Amino acid sequence: MRNEEYSGWEDVRAEALRRIQSRAWAPGALIPSEEEFARELSCARTTVNRALRSLAEEGLLIRKRRAGTRVAELPQRAAKLNISLVAEEIRARGASPSHLCILQDSRPLPSHIAAAMSLPVAAPLIYVETLHLADARPFAFETRFINPQSVPAAREADFASVSANEWLLRHAPFNHGTLDYSARPAEAEAAEALGCAPQTPTLVLDRVTHGPEAAITWVRMAYAPDYHLTMKL
Repeated sequence: MRNEEYSGWEDVRAEALRRIQSRAWAPGALIPSEEEFARELSCARTTVNRALRSLAEEGLLIRKRRAGTRVAELPQRAAKLNISLVAEEIRARGASPSHLCILQDSRPLPSHIAAAMSLPVAAPLIYVETLHLADARPFAFETRFINPQSVPAAREADFASVSANEWLLRHAPFNHGTLDYSARPAEAEAAEALGCAPQTPTLVLDRVTHGPEAAITWVRMAYAPDYHLTMKL
């Protein structure tokens, strides 16, 4: 009969975490196998697997096939970032969001973006420029390429009524991607959209997201000079 106290993977995770934090499982120590831990807690092995996988994803355990699972010597919590809906971010700052679709057309990829998306330079992609506004003031200037091979419905999308940011979050689930934040002087086009002088320092985000078969989108978000970023660990 199974121990009802450890019937869910969250319960098993909490017990494993307690042992790590109390040093019952010391840093670098080999912990019991899934079978042994499941037998001790009178629960299913799959439940233990899910719990230990969660702790490994957070950097607290190191799992190696045939070598077992060890407590990390120097635990490093893995940071997980979500792609935010710009309108929601603006609302969270107490402002009213809106957007202006400046341009929507089709064009070949610049070589550096083609490399980032692992696509041929000649491939024509949907190109969109959007100005995001907070209380009618410039918040971020977005330039984006969308791969219609990954998201065919994007060919018919009207990004004037729904921003490309919001439309893709609703219609194009991704499974991995890259984020690159940098401080850059505003280029002429971004400076004009944001209402600041060219070369004004701005925070810039470059992001590529991929679906199961190919890249979905490349986007650059240049934020207004007064933008600040807060992240929770």
